[in-house]
Amino acid sequence: MVNESNITIICSLPDPASVNIVEKLRLMRNWKPVENNCFKVFRFKRFTIVEIEGHHIYQDDLDTRLEECGINSNLIIFASRHSGKDGRKILTVHTTGNVSQAKFGGRACELAVPAPCAMRNLIRSLKSMCKDSSFEATLEATHHGPSNLHTQSLFIEIGSTQTEWKDDIAGRIVADAILMFHQDDAPVAVGFGGGHYVSRQTKLVCEAGIAFGHIFPNHQIPFLDKDLIKQAFLKSGADFAYFDRKAMKDDVRRNLVGIIHHLGYDVLRESDIREMDELSFEMYSKLQQKVKKLCESCKMRFTETIRQELKSACKDHIPAIMFSKIDPELLSMAERVDRKRIEKIIEKESIAYLEDENGRFSHILISLTDECARRVAEMLTLECINIIKENYQVRFDADKSQLAVTVRRFSPQRAEELGISRGPLFGKLAMGKEVIINGKTIIPDMVYESIEKIIKLKNPRI
Repeated sequence: MVNESNITIICSLPDPASVNIVEKLRLMRNWKPVENNCFKVFRFKRFTIVEIEGHHIYQDDLDTRLEECGINSNLIIFASRHSGKDGRKILTVHTTGNVSQAKFGGRACELAVPAPCAMRNLIRSLKSMCKDSSFEATLEATHHGPSNLHTQSLFIEIGSTQTEWKDDIAGRIVADAILMFHQDDAPVAVGFGGGHYVSRQTKLVCEAGIAFGHIFPNHQIPFLDKDLIKQAFLKSGADFAYFDRKAMKDDVRRNLVGIIHHLGYDVLRESDIREMDELSFEMYSKLQQKVKKLCESCKMRFTETIRQELKSACKDHIPAIMFSKIDPELLSMAERVDRKRIEKIIEKESIAYLEDENGRFSHILISLTDECARRVAEMLTLECINIIKENYQVRFDADKSQLAVTVRRFSPQRAEELGISRGPLFGKLAMGKEVIINGKTIIPDMVYESIEKIIKLKNPRI
């Protein structure tokens, strides 16, 4: 996360959008000129404007040159123009670097140090302030120079033609976003896949509690090797990777997963990221590690109550978690009858629960206290029994430790004995509908059988 005490805004004088943004900044606040032998400099509180004669993309080593001239920066913001053939009215935020040749500044196969949480704050501000304008706001994939910077940096841009570069409304929106800049910490991802304007990554940053460092669209992926991917993770300070899966071919995805896992990172799906929302990655990751020991393919889901408790606990330490379980067959049978009723019970409690790869409830419950874990398991067991009792014929054994449930089910063998082979008529019977074959009516009762399932009712601790 960026230290907000020294934020340097770079104004490129040949760039009309850069000049537009900085003019709006200077109109909005009382900036004081700062005597400097190297650059023309203005300062307002934590912000410093530095004017340069060259173009932004060719400013390798700029942070070193600024330091040598007495200008120390925790974050460098390049206020810039965005050029695009489509002529879109657009405001963008991105980091810089080259995955192959350095055609537009920087150095070949070198990535700059991104400012993920700063980019997150700025794109959210731009999105919010664009609503009543004709401009749209988006993140962009990593591209162009400079790349040789040791200070966190980003580009914030106005696009895409001369008209937009000089647009007063666009200039004010970008200037406002810069002046409003503040940031909270968030888990950081390296993004892979999609187009240049990375719409899915932008949506996640604006809607979920994460940030992105470097983002590589589909057309850059063929140039990525282990060293470049490692560079992206380290310089981004990333916790995990995210794939725009719908935009990527399976073989490309598998190859990237292999490299990323070899480097020691995980790939999170969008559903995982949204579930992690506002929790620290360290917290989420340690919970996930414990869960995987119990169910390798299961996904964790949080109720709002436990999410708030975990957010509070994250500030100081990662709390111990307790597990409980109920009989999986009992839960599965009740879920098939009335899942929403089970959800209502769960949502009221301070627990997390697991879902299998098909989105069905796992029988494992998670809480921060042993008492809560046990209590919810017992309560959920009783509710599942009630659901089953209302829909099936049931009986208890003598000590009520087992529940016998009479279940009617379709018997393929009986159907075949009545001359019905597998096919459309077979399927109709299986769905509980009568059929006619050779002038004879076959009703469902003729091909259904009753079986008794035994379900254990204990709530053993895991």
